[in-house]
Amino acid sequence: MSCPRIEVDLDKIRRNAQTVVRRVGRRGIGITGVTKAVCGHPAIAQAMLEGGALGLADARISNVQRLRQAGITCPVTLIRTPMLSQVDEVVQLCEASYNTEIVVIAALASAAIRTDKVHGIILMVEMGDRREGILPENVAEVAQQVMAMQGVALNGIGANFACLNGVAPTASQMASLCDLANEIEGMCGPFLKTVSGGNSANLPWALGSQDTGRINDLRLGEAILLGVEPVSGDRIGGMHTDAFTLVAEVIETGEKPAPFSIAVTDPALTKFRIVPNNGVSTRLVLAMGHQDTDVLGLSMAEGCILIGATSDHLLIGANRSTLRLGSEVRFQMNYKALMHAMAAPDIEVKLLTDLPAKQPRQIQGKSEHLTLV
Repeated sequence: MSCPRIEVDLDKIRRNAQTVVRRVGRRGIGITGVTKAVCGHPAIAQAMLEGGALGLADARISNVQRLRQAGITCPVTLIRTPMLSQVDEVVQLCEASYNTEIVVIAALASAAIRTDKVHGIILMVEMGDRREGILPENVAEVAQQVMAMQGVALNGIGANFACLNGVAPTASQMASLCDLANEIEGMCGPFLKTVSGGNSANLPWALGSQDTGRINDLRLGEAILLGVEPVSGDRIGGMHTDAFTLVAEVIETGEKPAPFSIAVTDPALTKFRIVPNNGVSTRLVLAMGHQDTDVLGLSMAEGCILIGATSDHLLIGANRSTLRLGSEVRFQMNYKALMHAMAAPDIEVKLLTDLPAKQPRQIQGKSEHLTLV
């Protein structure tokens, strides 16, 4: 097999989806599978759907196009505010989109009328992440404007947490979002079928003891793909954290003399410098670098340390004498490393399993509750 490559265990993704769908389903919440980290890979998206996701969501219209070209017909929502230059494609490919700008919504309405469609609008509310969203005090007014437009339908509201500022949502914020849904319905009339509470960072809240109120949707990518909670990085009990493995090939072995003393002129370089490979017996150069992934998001195998990296070389130290020229080294990835690697043109994606397989119940773990471990 070629290197570098990403090996994807679709069964583990299915089981992760099944686990979280079952557990939040008991709380009245459905799951939308987010495919942006895997560039809309159809097989991975299909695994999410087979695991019980009610639909899919992505941030890039090119990824949605990839899903549709592969024959996926389920509802797909664009979760980044549409670009004005892409409103026609958004209406054609997506049943709904998250929006913050009334000018964009008007353009979506015009595009929908031209093609005899009705496009769903979910208003994104700013609830503290400070990335995108309409201020809560302005949402009802925007909702009324949407209600007055032909070609679009007000489907619901949503919020986003822990993306820009890394702060997890609170029960108070979730309650405020529910109150806002009730307020909009009181002012505008129609029932909001979607009240989307947020992303994978919401799972501790969603499985807590407090009332989930009107929240009936979570948009999950990282939790399903990597089995971790984004804010803490902790593994979620009962979830697989190794569905994705990055594999790189050794292209050089041996020792190098200690680096010369040099003046570092770029302050950024002081954050990431080659270090002596003390305590390791083998110095390895791998055919992979910054252009392929976020090297600081890789988990080193036992007995290996990260020495440094350039655009297309990764240097590690290892105490395993079995690693030699042509050997393969395997890494686990965090979410950022996964996103970069899936988008890298020179990394092959290898699907290890492509059919659902029945697994014994204990594979999901002993806990019946979604707990962080």
